[in-house]
Amino acid sequence: MKVEALDHVNIITDDLDGTARFYADLLGLERRDGPPPLTPSTAQWMYDDAGRAIVHINSLDCTRTYDRVVTPGALTGALHHVALRLTGYAEMLARLDARGADYQENLVAAIGLRQIFTADPNNVLLELNFFGE
Repeated sequence: MKVEALDHVNIITDDLDGTARFYADLLGLERRDGPPPLTPSTAQWMYDDAGRAIVHINSLDCTRTYDRVVTPGALTGALHHVALRLTGYAEMLARLDARGADYQENLVAAIGLRQIFTADPNNVLLELNFFGE
């Protein structure tokens, strides 16, 4: 098992369109709809020049696998989780089980993505992404 890259940052907002425009205008990121089951009215993903969706923007009412209270507008209060792209899905599950860690699994079949959500010791939510595993 190894960490390959920081995958993306997820931002929860009460102004989906304005937030997407901000990242497009300020950073030159390309705005696209998130994959199903997300909808254009609840999720926009912002892509870099290499075609990576590095900022995920979700409305307050967007469905989330791991939901928690988030307050847009407070300093860093809209930061929902940190996502890492990894390999070794089964090994990660074994490591989490060995630690007795709480976690949730999710499958985004439309893009061949298996996910594990767990919190670090500081209660920072981690989204561990495994593509094609």
